[in-house]
Amino acid sequence: MNKMEMADRLAARMGLSKGAARDAVDGVFAIIGEALADGEDVRLPGFGTFATRSRPARTGRNPRTGEAVSIPATTSPTFKAGRTLKDAVNAGSGS
Repeated sequence: MNKMEMADRLAARMGLSKGAARDAVDGVFAIIGEALADGEDVRLPGFGTFATRSRPARTGRNPRTGEAVSIPATTSPTFKAGRTLKDAVNAGSGS
């Protein structure tokens, strides 16, 4: 499912126009992104937690030449699924 399909399903489920549903989906994603950029975690009980993880600078190797390469420090977004989401996925997978 992509973002447009998600907005279409939201519109059908909530009785919204497709434009309003797209705006709502875009707004939620923007708020999550802004919170993560500000160093905040986003906890959605039953769904999961969006957070960030810092990776320190390190030295890697170019696999082709074996030359040492400096890899800069980065911050990456992470997601940990909540129990309710995990249970829903497992119930739907036939496990």
